Amino acid sequence: MNNFCRSICTATLLLVLVSTGYASPANNNFNSLLWMQASAEYKANVTLVYNAALKNIDAALRDRKWTAAKEQVGDCSSLPAAIVMDIDETVLDNSRYMGKVVLEGGEWSPVKWDEWVALKEATAVPGAVEFINAMKRKNVKVIFISNRECKRGVNPESECSQEACTIENLAKIGVANVLPENLLLLGEQDGWTSEKKSRREYVSKKYRIVMLFGDDLGDFMPDVKSNITPRERDRLVVENKNNWGKKWFILPNPIYGSWFNILRDPKSQYIMKE
Repeated sequence: MNNFCRSICTATLLLVLVSTGYASPANNNFNSLLWMQASAEYKANVTLVYNAALKNIDAALRDRKWTAAKEQVGDCSSLPAAIVMDIDETVLDNSRYMGKVVLEGGEWSPVKWDEWVALKEATAVPGAVEFINAMKRKNVKVIFISNRECKRGVNPESECSQEACTIENLAKIGVANVLPENLLLLGEQDGWTSEKKSRREYVSKKYRIVMLFGDDLGDFMPDVKSNITPRERDRLVVENKNNWGKKWFILPNPIYGSWFNILRDPKSQYIMKE
């Protein structure tokens, strides 16, 4: 067992005492990770999301004009149905990797992230596998759009090393037979940036996208990950209120995401005092 794997194993649960010296409540992600790994409330939240989607899928399939993607233009009624899903913290739970970061007092690292992806040990977000397999039984195509990078780090000789590792990890949690063409990674084609709009456009030419799943506002709409204020993002959530829980399904992620990246320093200014 290598050192990285050993340290990952020690971080399976963040039920640690502050007095051990491995972690402190001052760590930005300590309580958030504790909630994700140890609380029944987190599991209830993500299960609720997938249960709600299951209740809506039959209506989505019956209505040939139903589409969840803003990028879908023109008549899509003759296209086969598909759902589009993010992967990290939507299908795969990477909190063990993030636990390692917290316990060691470090920061997210692309090198360590590559090593984690190569281990293929991320577990399933509750409800995700059951939902995906239900979609397969209904002949609904499942397309994954992830900002995991296609080629990086651990296996530089591989054409798309993170793709192969991700497919293997998905198979380990019970999502079998994912084809490379149904896993669209960052940088896999020209123009596929961290902004997912271009990849949703790509999918919308082949499929009628009936549902979107993710843990970030950018999994549902464009231009929300930079050069925008929290108030403007709030406004977009309200403007699209009829999509949430019907066509758009967002999972909780208090650890990282564009919600945090768009905040200006000092971030304490966003804390309401009265």
